[in-house]
This record gives sequence, structure tokens and C-alpha cells, in this order.
Amino acid sequence: MSDSIYVLSSDVLMRSLVRYEPGYSLIRGSKLIIPEEVLSKIEEDALSGDRFSVGALGEIIWLQDLGREGYIEEVRVEEHRGKGIDALQELAKKFSAKVLTGDRITTLSLLARGVDVQYIGPRMDGLRIYDYFDEETMSVHLKEGAPPMAKKGRPGNFRLVKLSDKKLEEFEVRTIAYEILERAKTGIDAFIEVMYDDAYIIQLGDLRVLAAFPPFSDGIEITAVRPLVKVTLDDYNLSDKLKRRLSERAEGILIAGPPGAGKTTFASALAEFYKERGRIVKTLESPRDLQVGPEITQYGRLAGSFENTADLLLLVRPDYVIFDEMRKTQDFKIFVDMRLAGVGMVGVVHCGFPIEAIQRFIDRVDLGVLPHVVDTVIFIKDGKVEKVYSLKITVKMPTGMKDVALARPVVLVKDFETETVEYEIYTFGEEVIVMPVSAKEPAVEGAPKFRLKGRKHTIILDLGPAMSDTEVTIYSGEREMATLVTDSRGRITLAKSSPLGRRVLEAIRNESLRIIPGERSEDYEFPSE
Repeated sequence: MSDSIYVLSSDVLMRSLVRYEPGYSLIRGSKLIIPEEVLSKIEEDALSGDRFSVGALGEIIWLQDLGREGYIEEVRVEEHRGKGIDALQELAKKFSAKVLTGDRITTLSLLARGVDVQYIGPRMDGLRIYDYFDEETMSVHLKEGAPPMAKKGRPGNFRLVKLSDKKLEEFEVRTIAYEILERAKTGIDAFIEVMYDDAYIIQLGDLRVLAAFPPFSDGIEITAVRPLVKVTLDDYNLSDKLKRRLSERAEGILIAGPPGAGKTTFASALAEFYKERGRIVKTLESPRDLQVGPEITQYGRLAGSFENTADLLLLVRPDYVIFDEMRKTQDFKIFVDMRLAGVGMVGVVHCGFPIEAIQRFIDRVDLGVLPHVVDTVIFIKDGKVEKVYSLKITVKMPTGMKDVALARPVVLVKDFETETVEYEIYTFGEEVIVMPVSAKEPAVEGAPKFRLKGRKHTIILDLGPAMSDTEVTIYSGEREMATLVTDSRGRITLAKSSPLGRRVLEAIRNESLRIIPGERSEDYEFPSE
């Protein structure tokens, strides 16, 4: 039997480190001391509903049972004056004890103070998360109470695979998350990118890991994503015309597409493309998961803000900045500010259709400035370049208007390869109109013409005052989608995120949207004013 005395840090109790090896064998026959501050904190968090603190109270009761059974000599709570690491040092010195901890930073701090300490946390080599990956795996999805899952294949051609029929226990997922977090604290190839009370985003080598804990999630969950391939622009079979534009003219580029389409992979290839042409390239990312060479510095948020990072970047004077995953209004403002300052900008945005990438800037920038901020939109789907738009501003009468007095600045959105104008963007009254101009004329006699108006969260099908309070049926080709009644101004308003809103946007993109009046059958021409 051992006569050792151990002071337990909070993580030993929170993570059940003495219930399993090597901790369980280590405490046999020993005296265990719990700092009073540790117990008070655990009690406070348990009362607030933290399930891990409730589990830590269970660990103390279990240790007391081990004392009654004779496996350990005793476990007791001791008062102290210091706090945190000072408390561990004070009790270790008072009782000639060794500190038991599973936290590497605590271990290093105590060693630096000359305190006897025993680290019983995870090893830094052979992390278990890597056991779930093979050469085909794009991402791994682990959650307590569910079997481990993985996406295998390539962007646009993947399958979801069950890695085991056995459901993961809470302790298994918690241990894997704990290993990753400990590696991120001191590993040279890992760091914590974003940290909240119940969620962490960690960059672990080439893995981007999200670890979520209750109450933020309903169970412990780990999602680990790995870039499967590193490609160059040559792998995308781009036309010579597009390559020339990227190398000579394009300086306000949007890379758009749905999640998982391969936008970040293309952005990485574009960053390398500019680097090889002697350009100074930097990135704005959080998390930092672009796969680029060491010559390209990857910046995160400075003092919690990309705005601070942008201020620094303007002093660095890069030729191009890759801004990965722009979502918030502040992100778009930074893109605009840096572009107007003369920096070449490449932004990555999530959207379902190419035109939506441009719509993300409407209401965030003056319409006349838009083509100077964004000149090229590259839409990625299933890992391929599906569509490229170029933007140009001119003064003309919008399509469908016949009075020359209605001429105004119009932003032309063109198919880059064919030079065909597909959309016109202009102001009409107080509204910004995004009008498809290549849509086919309705095949049904009596079908009204309409204008599409884009707002931040809604789309408006404006049929004009003559169609007020009229029942109309919306079709996609020959398929009926819905029957609605226009408002007093002859408009139908739909949420972009609603199922019908997304189907209408898809029908407009496919040039198949038709609106047929029900109660009124006379021909109707949309007025020019």
C-alpha cells in the first residue's frame, strides 16, 4: 500500500481521471486532498445545471466510497488562502503532497514553481480522433448516444458512412474532446481558434474541429473536417479568358456556393495562383483552414475583431487578401473598405445561386459603387466552377421600360464567358430591383409581367397596382407551386429562406417562373413607371 498524499485539481474530478488508468492505480492506498475552492466551484456550477459538475460531485462521493472500502486511505476537503494554482501550491507544500492534474498548462506552471506534480491527462501522440480517418474521409461526426459517422469521397460526390454499429458512450466522446483540447493548449501544430463556455473551434494540424458540449448542444459532439485534396487552378479547367481576368483585371472577387461545395479549396488554389505570380497575399480567416504555403500569412481576429485585423493589413500593404467565409454585416463592410482602399479582395460567401452572392452586398454598399467593389463572381458547385459573372455599370433604360426619361444607372450582371446580360440591378423609387432580363416570355396568354425586388430577407414579386387583390397561381414551368392573393399594391412577398421562396428563386434562375391570374384574365402590361 502507498502512503502518498495527492492534491487533486478540478479537472481530475470533472473528467473522472482517477476512475480510469493510470489514475486509478496511482491513488491506491493514498490520501487525497480536495481544495475547498474546487468543491465550492463545483457545487456552484452544479446548482446552475452544469452536468459535468454534477458528475464531479459524484466522483467525490465515489472516492469516499473507495475510502470506506479501504482502497484509499482517505479523501478530505482542506481550506487554503490562495486561489487557483496558488491554492494547489499552498496545499502541496503544507502536506508535503504531490499535485494530480490532467491539465498541461497547470502542470507546466507548477513545475516552474518547483512543485511536485503528476500529469495524468492524455498523451500528446496518437490522438484517437485520427483513428476514424482514412485517405477517403472528408469529415468525421461523433456524438454521444449515436454511432460514429463519416463523409467519404470528394466534394460533390460523397457518401455518409456508419463507421460502427456501436453507439458512442458519453465518456468516449468526452475523452476524445479532452485529448484534442489538451493538444491545442501546448501542441505546436494545434491551437484553439474560437472558445465559448460550451463550444470550441480548434485547428488541429490540417483538421478543423468543432467540439460542442451541453447545454449548448443536447449531447457532447465532435465534428472534424479535413481538406481531402489540395488543387491548383489548372485542375479546374478554367478558360484562358477567365485566367487572364484573374491575373490582370479582377480585384474584387466573390467565390460563392453552398456549404461543402469546395469554395475554400478554390480560394486556396487562387491564393497560391497569386503567390506564384509574385503577389503579396494574406488571408482573413476564423477558423484558419485555408491550405496555403508558409509564404502566405493567415490572420485571425485581432483582439476579437476582424476590423482590427483589417487596420493592420492596410499597413502591411498586401496585393491580395483572401477573406474566408464572410457572413456578418461587419465582414462585408471590411471587404468594401479594403477594396476601396485599393487592396485586391477575394471573398468567400455561402449562397444557393450565383446572383445571391451579389444580393448580399445590396443595402450594404451604394449601388453605384457595387461594380467597383465586386467585379467577378465565381460560383462553385460540387467542386467545379459552374458559373462566372462579371459586373459593369452603365446608364440606360432598364429592360421593359419605354420612357427615355426613366434612364438611370444600371448594374449589368453578365455571364462572363458569353457576355450575355442575365440580370439588371437598379433603383426604382426607394427599392433596389434585381431583374432577370433573359427570362423567357410567359407562354400563357394573359400572364402578367412582374418585377423581382430583393430585400435582405425577402423577395417581392411586383405585378403592379392593376393586379391588386388578385388571386394568382405561381408555376415553375408546368408545375403549380402555390396560389396566392396579391396585396393592395399588387405585390407578393416571400421569405427567401422559406420553401416557396427558394423554389421561386430557383424557377427565376431556370427562366421557368410563370404567374397566372385567377379572377382576372385580361392581358396586362406592367407599367413603365
